[in-house]
Amino acid sequence: MRALSRIALAMTVFTTALHAQASNVLVVLSDADHLDLKDNKVFSTGFYLNELMQPVKLLLDAGHSVTFATPTGKAPTLDKSSTDAAYFNNDAAALQVHKVLLERLKITSPGESPVISLSRVEQIGYEQFDAVYVPGGHAPMQDLLHSAELGKLLKHFHANQKTTALVCHGPIALLSTLSDPTSFTQQLENGNPATATGWTYAGYQFTVISNQEEELAKGLLNGGAMKFYPQTALQHAGGTYSSNTSPWTSHVVIDRELVTGQNPASALDVGKAILKRLPARP
Repeated sequence: MRALSRIALAMTVFTTALHAQASNVLVVLSDADHLDLKDNKVFSTGFYLNELMQPVKLLLDAGHSVTFATPTGKAPTLDKSSTDAAYFNNDAAALQVHKVLLERLKITSPGESPVISLSRVEQIGYEQFDAVYVPGGHAPMQDLLHSAELGKLLKHFHANQKTTALVCHGPIALLSTLSDPTSFTQQLENGNPATATGWTYAGYQFTVISNQEEELAKGLLNGGAMKFYPQTALQHAGGTYSSNTSPWTSHVVIDRELVTGQNPASALDVGKAILKRLPARP
């Protein structure tokens, strides 16, 4: 009964207004609370507050429904380093508003989170959702890139040309549509040339946190080093990379159904792009 209640909550509680134009947006987050680095080092991480909550707040304020999911239905983890006004244009009030909304939605609460699993999303029906959004933080680098269930979902959205939006490290999740993403990333980790065939997004223009920005931010890893950078991975997979001209400034790329944002500063603009692309529903 409790599980059924959580599912019902996930599908209904986040509708802030019921009207003819309301759409349903699926937000997919990582289950991971860490990222494995080189030399057996581990970095504690999760999702970034602004990357999740700025688009979510826009959607809710516009009267749309939001359903949250992770691969196994486990409550996601907030990267505490992201609770900083710097990610909200140094607006402490905006930071507080989004923190309060996160707390009200109880997304990270182990016992009360409305988050459902990707298998449950498939049971509900992919056709029930008008768009999918994947926020960043380093966590997607740990699990979403290898998730077969996420790959199946993304292929459905691609086949039906339904808005697929991702930001910062989130676009690494696009690798889940490879036939063997684990083998592909293993080649990258070993420093070997990685080749991919049959990637769903081959030839698409995209952005993701740049190698330059990763180098500028590597101090956050406390002396550790990532096994590979997402820009390099997605380029090897067959995407065409687009970057901003100045690090940490907003940059959004739209190619067909795919909407990608480069870094935390891009999250709000990605949210606005999702809003513009949502269809009216009867």
